[in-house]
Amino acid sequence: MALKITGAVDPELLDLPWSVPLETWPKDTLAALPRGISRHVVRFVRFRGRVLAVKETVAPMAKREFDMLKELGRMGAPCVVPFAVVDGRVDDNGEELAAALVTEHLQFSLPYRALFSQALRDNTLTRLIDALAVLLVRLHLLGFYWGDVSLSNALFRRDAEAFSAYLVDAETGDLHRDLTPGQRAYDIDLARTNIIGEMFDLQAAAELDDAVDPLEVGDRIEERYKELWNTLTEKQTYRENVRKHVAERVQALNDLGFDVGELDMTQTADGSELTIRPKVVDAGHHSRRLLRLTGLDVQENQARRLLNDMDEYRVVTGNEEDEVLAAHEWLADVFEPTVRAVPREYRRKLEPAQVFHEVLDHRWFLAEKDPSVTMPEAVASYVKNVLPTHPDEQAVLGHEISEFEDGVDAAGMPVAREAPTHTTMIHAWQNLPRTGQLD
Repeated sequence: MALKITGAVDPELLDLPWSVPLETWPKDTLAALPRGISRHVVRFVRFRGRVLAVKETVAPMAKREFDMLKELGRMGAPCVVPFAVVDGRVDDNGEELAAALVTEHLQFSLPYRALFSQALRDNTLTRLIDALAVLLVRLHLLGFYWGDVSLSNALFRRDAEAFSAYLVDAETGDLHRDLTPGQRAYDIDLARTNIIGEMFDLQAAAELDDAVDPLEVGDRIEERYKELWNTLTEKQTYRENVRKHVAERVQALNDLGFDVGELDMTQTADGSELTIRPKVVDAGHHSRRLLRLTGLDVQENQARRLLNDMDEYRVVTGNEEDEVLAAHEWLADVFEPTVRAVPREYRRKLEPAQVFHEVLDHRWFLAEKDPSVTMPEAVASYVKNVLPTHPDEQAVLGHEISEFEDGVDAAGMPVAREAPTHTTMIHAWQNLPRTGQLD
């Protein structure tokens, strides 16, 4: 059977060592990036200035998951991007090898275990669970039944003071027009069971704080899911000030980051009451508004923070009428100078939007002592005192694994194989809208 590649249109993909089992691929083809737990063999591969995730599985499952991820992406779901399916693999002896699903690695993302490899700040675990609950609600609103919800099957990206979760493994998932309450309940029960198991696993490995109760953590995913689902879908009945209540309901949903496509409004027989149920479009209200105004494509909480700063800028400058003009002025006068002030050697640390968010936090901290502190002063202090201590969070192009064979990094510090590494490419910085050249 001849090698068959479906999806990617790149002849160089044929040059990868498909005739070798994935677990024994040459180290000079692999990127040393953190990966989560998987029932399959998974490796990160350096390919033409990017990183691809390769997972060995059976051919029908690889094709099905490829199509599922492609459809979810088309629907706007937060998930990894499918790249190719490779089938017809045989070794040098003619023995058949497993098919492979190839996806693009999500930049600036980490599996939850990598987040537990360092001391977690207060409430970090809570934010991870909240992020997973939001992801699950978004998928259920699209009619996607996951079937294997867990922290291991998601990647997390820092999103201002929270995290955003992305689906990685869609192998057990299925799409429906709408999910029944029973399907949603079963997915939530699976999530709770899997998360409790993962927490006990971390506890056994002495990677979980003694104060953390795995059962409470598991219960939280169910609680947060129900709270968010009810807020987004429940009917509410009003007897007076209907217009005011409708506006407040829409604003509350926008504040959660969801757009409202339309409202179902049903008047009672006596005409004295009105029942309202929103039809939610999708998450991303703030990120879409920021993209429309500035061209910046960032995550939801980051967008919310940037928009707040932009709105403050409009008030301070007196330009409160023309939102588009004020947005472009803010981009040129505030955002771009701030991120350009970061030296090149530190630009692999965080996404530009995350850097801006942290500079705003740092300015607030400095203002407690000096209320007159300016944004350039806050940037200089942040770059000098805060940013150098940050670990690299972008996962684009890691060191070769061979550099870590002895269990130490380039500075002689102990590391585990496939630990988080420095990177050598920053697409986010390169794609940043500019009014001038970076220093």
